[in-house]
Amino acid sequence: MLNELGITEKTIDQLINLGLSIVILAVGWIVIKFIIRIARKALDRTSLDPVLYRFILKILRIVMWIILALTIMERFGFKMSSLITVLAAAGAAIALALKDSLANVAGGIMILINKPFAQDDFIDINGTTGKVRDIDLFVTHLKTYDNKVITIPNGMVNTSVLINYTKESKRRVDCCFGIGYNDDIQQAKDILASIAEANPLIHTDPPPIIGVAGQNDNCVSIDLKVWCETDDYWDVKYFLEENVKLAFDKAGITIPFPQMDVHIREKE
Repeated sequence: MLNELGITEKTIDQLINLGLSIVILAVGWIVIKFIIRIARKALDRTSLDPVLYRFILKILRIVMWIILALTIMERFGFKMSSLITVLAAAGAAIALALKDSLANVAGGIMILINKPFAQDDFIDINGTTGKVRDIDLFVTHLKTYDNKVITIPNGMVNTSVLINYTKESKRRVDCCFGIGYNDDIQQAKDILASIAEANPLIHTDPPPIIGVAGQNDNCVSIDLKVWCETDDYWDVKYFLEENVKLAFDKAGITIPFPQMDVHIREKE
């Protein structure tokens, strides 16, 4: 009967394989969803970075879909060893063509593993500063305080000198003020101490550091270094700069500026 319809055994085998492939695909899809759900619950119990969390799930999903695809292709007569060889050769060619992109991926993985910074940290990468908005596998996105978004390749991030301003809960505010050579150094130091003591955001332990930093061409430099919570850094910084200027003016302490004496000689 089948021969009369022009259906050969080979066609029947192909139809059976197609049906089995559909079944394998459906079952595999269900199994993948189940495994991803279990992996997600397991990762929820960890303290992994959210970006690394998503990366692990994404890689796990890709690997399982590749295994499922290879299993289905094997049903149609493709040899697994040949498929692996082809995939390896294709992978080598892609790796050579996308070496810079792969370097960024490797940099992204190193960032996620080493955790030099996290989302919402304020960092400096080779002079480029901003708050970390997002960390992808290829790039890191920073958002500046004036609402600009800066995208930096992870390969560059991983090999650059990086400063993380918000990783620690406390931060030191360093200020330097200049006074005239005729002004009273001890009076200036007392004023700085009183201003630091007046601000509740400034820590008393460790205490403020006040001392003469140097004798410059135009002034005597006095350092004022205080500790505060990292989130209060700019509030403390602006408070000190403004109130020291007002207090120095009130006390009659001059804040020198560069001056130049010009001597005009008349020809005799």
